[in-house]
Amino acid sequence: MNWYELSQEEVEKLTNSNTKVGLSDKESERKLKEFGYNQLQEAKKPSAILVFLGQFKDFMVLVLLAATLLSGMLGEYLDAIAIILIVIMNGILGFIQERKAEKSLAALRELSAPTVTVLREGSWTNLPAKELVVGDVVKISSGDRVGADLRLISAKGLYIEESALTGESLPVHKSSDSIRGRELPLGDQSNMAFMGTMVTRGNGVGIVIGTGMKTEMGKIAHLIQSAETLLTPLQLKLEQLGKILIVIALLLTVLVVAVGVYEGHDLYSMILSGVSLAVAAIPEGLPAIVTIALALGVQKMIKRKAIVRKLPSVETLGCATVICSDKTGTLTQNKMTVTHLWKEGQTWNVTGSGDSTGEFLRKGKKCNIENDETLLQLLSYSILCNNAELVYSENRDSYTINGDPTEAALVVSGLKAGITKESLLEQIEILDEFPFDSTRKMMSVVIQNKNSEKFVITKGAPDVLLQKCDYIIWDGKRQLIRQQHIEKVKEAIMSLGSQALRTIAVAYKPLKSADDATSARSAESHLTFVGLQGMIDPPRPEVRRSIKDCQKAGIKTVMITGDHVVTASAIARQLDILPPNGKVVDGASLQAMSEEELEREVENIYVYARVSPEHKLKIVKALQKRGHVVAMTGDGVNDAPAIKSANIGVAMGITGTDVAKEASSLVLSDDNFATIRAAIEEGRNIYENIRKFIRYLLASNVGEILVMLFAMLLKMPLPLLPIQILWVNLVTDGLPAMALGVDPAEDNVMKREPRKSNEGVFSRGLGWKIISRGFMIGAVTTLAFWIALKENPDFLIRAQTIAFCTLVMAQLIHVFDCRSERSVFHRNPFQNIYLVLAVLSSVLLLLVAMYIPFLQSIFHTIPLNLRDWLLVIGMASIPTFALAGFQVFKR
Repeated sequence: MNWYELSQEEVEKLTNSNTKVGLSDKESERKLKEFGYNQLQEAKKPSAILVFLGQFKDFMVLVLLAATLLSGMLGEYLDAIAIILIVIMNGILGFIQERKAEKSLAALRELSAPTVTVLREGSWTNLPAKELVVGDVVKISSGDRVGADLRLISAKGLYIEESALTGESLPVHKSSDSIRGRELPLGDQSNMAFMGTMVTRGNGVGIVIGTGMKTEMGKIAHLIQSAETLLTPLQLKLEQLGKILIVIALLLTVLVVAVGVYEGHDLYSMILSGVSLAVAAIPEGLPAIVTIALALGVQKMIKRKAIVRKLPSVETLGCATVICSDKTGTLTQNKMTVTHLWKEGQTWNVTGSGDSTGEFLRKGKKCNIENDETLLQLLSYSILCNNAELVYSENRDSYTINGDPTEAALVVSGLKAGITKESLLEQIEILDEFPFDSTRKMMSVVIQNKNSEKFVITKGAPDVLLQKCDYIIWDGKRQLIRQQHIEKVKEAIMSLGSQALRTIAVAYKPLKSADDATSARSAESHLTFVGLQGMIDPPRPEVRRSIKDCQKAGIKTVMITGDHVVTASAIARQLDILPPNGKVVDGASLQAMSEEELEREVENIYVYARVSPEHKLKIVKALQKRGHVVAMTGDGVNDAPAIKSANIGVAMGITGTDVAKEASSLVLSDDNFATIRAAIEEGRNIYENIRKFIRYLLASNVGEILVMLFAMLLKMPLPLLPIQILWVNLVTDGLPAMALGVDPAEDNVMKREPRKSNEGVFSRGLGWKIISRGFMIGAVTTLAFWIALKENPDFLIRAQTIAFCTLVMAQLIHVFDCRSERSVFHRNPFQNIYLVLAVLSSVLLLLVAMYIPFLQSIFHTIPLNLRDWLLVIGMASIPTFALAGFQVFKR
């Protein structure tokens, strides 16, 4: 069906819609059940069985299974069955890890899904885009991603970027008029808005005519169904590390086998031992544990109001050296309240907060403003040139305001004088609108009164709007603006700004028949200046503390705002962003600077005021050239390039446009600067936790290889049997390593300098710790085995059981040392209850293999007495406590 040919009435009839009240909840639920969610079908995922079987594709596991088959053929049935059971248990653990990671990532995708504004039962509400059904009435505006295919029924200055569908890079101007013409290409369907495209300017309303796979995007779904690769730079490094470890493990294993055969051990037992050792030595669970650590860390971030859209940003957060933050709503509460009015050289105070109760005071005395025509003009024009809406409750005893906080504050200041948009529209009709644009820094409407007289009303940034004015209201009359008037207005802007007030100027222009007001440029010229409204947006109480924490962590905070220099400086000083010697730069100065000049000055600049979003990109590049890792916040369409270019793009979850969110790697669901600080702390901790379990796994694996190698070189019997090696791998590797992945942050995590972005996995002495601890674990296990053999040379099974227990206990004690870069004494072991439980479960599995008679024959173990356990615990404690004691002594 060619929807673009139909009239609004025909579209309503065919979709069973109503543009005045929208669909009922009952009707939308029925359609949702019948037609399904508004989402593209995902590429088919492998079944749970295939994911489970995939755990056994590893080369070393296949070699082990072949060796097990050989073992069975040689009559070693008990060993063969036990090894197969251990391999299956390892597979189950890997399967659980992989599925948990996938569920965590699916939850993230759900949380970062777009939302839409839809009319349901007469009220506008925000819903996830996937809940849209055919017939829904949807509102779209600048910065939104279109949630479904729409037939537009109204469009005001609406431009949509449709390159994903048409390849046309320039935004397309949209209208609501029917178009005649068969089989028009998508690019010519100017009254349609398509799923997945981006609104770049203006606003509009449309009826949903297609959802999910029945949209134009659905027809080319294969272009966006390809799954995004979720491997992070760290995971890639670890993948390369894994390959290196496989080669090293194989070489060491071959060496152990060769030495063992040379020393007289039989070839079969040495091959089986070598393969078991290789399986134990290669940390095949490392990638899965990294994914889980990242996913669980990201879930923790979500609880702290930070939604991670791209996993690599988790690592990058720990490297951040500069946070470039918007002021309004991020550093401040985004609860604008008008406190001052200015006109004709006089200032009024407005009492009350963000509700309709309040008074107008002049020099501290209450004033009756009913007869002050200019003041009423200022308040009325601020409401008419405004998109914020009053939404009353059913009995009209309370209300909420939907819309931009600045515009909401202007609506409330008018309410305090008894003026509402509803009452004004009984006398006045709005004919056209030129939406706010960050480049123009103003918004205008064309109105007509009952006498058919037309006017332009404009509101915007005072310094910009003042340049457009040829006239001013002064002494109750409209007169040519003179230099003294301009000076007075500028003094008022400075005075209000020094009190950290944001100022909005209001102007108008009577239209004669010959006047042109068909474009923003023609409408916003030769204006008459009316007055100013000054409003306060107080800093968030928790932000000052967060900025202090960032400073201690070596992270500089920079404020970027469209506000006046004086206002921006006042807020920056309140928040301790601006030091005594710090510089403040305005948009004009920034524009005049070359890239080289900005690069030289950027280290000393703490506040950028009166800047447009386009300037943000220039700031990001200058900081990056100085070697900084930059986090950049933004919410608008024009913020997207800077957000995308920053190392960590941060979008606002509440006020942010879909364009900004799409470009970002992190979304703040509460638009709060303190959440960025929390995300950096979590990001740093996630990276540290990954280092912890790399340290633990590799040191344990080094210990396992060395104990066999030492025994061979010292011409001793085998200290560990293949089944014991595999049990050590199962018992000590998986659960404690996963528990390290959720270890709470150390108390000094936000007191360290940011990590270098090119830092290697083994930096800061990690490589040495792995080798030294692994060497010690191997050495004490070999020593315990030698002591047991010395005491009773004919009782090999006892010596092997002691070696088996010493190796496991040494690794389980070592896991607590891995929790800190400093030493085991710096952390409370009970702070991570998951780790305590994981260690206890590993100890229990060790005891099961030793004290249950049936399993003793499988694992070739015997019960140990108290004296044996003292030897085991004493030896197992040496690698952790002896080295920790040495570190304390050295300090």
